Amino acid sequence: MAPRIRREIGIVLLITFGMSGIRSILRLVDSLLAGPLNEQSVTLNKPMAQSLWLDYSLQLCSALVLVGWGLLALFLLAGDGIRLPKLQWRDWLSGAGLAAVIGLPGLAFYFGAVHFGLTKEVIPSAFESWWGVPVLLVWSFANAFGEEVVVVGWLMTRLKQLKLPLWVILACTAVLRGSYHLYQGVSAGFGNIVMGLVYGWFFHRYGRIWPLILGHFLIDAVAFVGYQLL
Repeated sequence: MAPRIRREIGIVLLITFGMSGIRSILRLVDSLLAGPLNEQSVTLNKPMAQSLWLDYSLQLCSALVLVGWGLLALFLLAGDGIRLPKLQWRDWLSGAGLAAVIGLPGLAFYFGAVHFGLTKEVIPSAFESWWGVPVLLVWSFANAFGEEVVVVGWLMTRLKQLKLPLWVILACTAVLRGSYHLYQGVSAGFGNIVMGLVYGWFFHRYGRIWPLILGHFLIDAVAFVGYQLL
């Protein structure tokens, strides 16, 4: 059982967030070599084509990749009889609470990090009209679903099956989350490690993934759409 789980972890991370983390680290090194991070910027969501319908299509394809990663993780867990619990209305309340706990301090941390040169200026959206709003909502859900299902739900479950201590499990999932955000800057990595520890503890304590997905969705939706509308 254990060798199969280790192989599964290696394969899934190789094609999902593990490889994203490696690429993000390399992009951070490239940015550090280019000069001070707070004199650089990174755009999270931008058009992929000049034609509107082509842009929508490309955006949807890219977002579906993230959703597909989450569905792959759920499929693998279902093979062991582990299924995603049904969404309940209380999950929205828990998700909103998690969004507030992570989002508000995270915003203050970001501005401080920019001031001290630890991160790039993050531009949530480069869309030029209202039609970017539905695209941003799609991306908000895709990011939330893919990350929380794979990095928390699936990976924590597999690491627990390997009988690892809880602190090791939380550290592994949190560091993974931090790694694939490093392209934004050093502080983005540390900030997401903190988020990973909070989300990991919540999942360990309550065993529900929907509040994490919804909380992540709300954080991204407010940041992306708020920036777009303003």
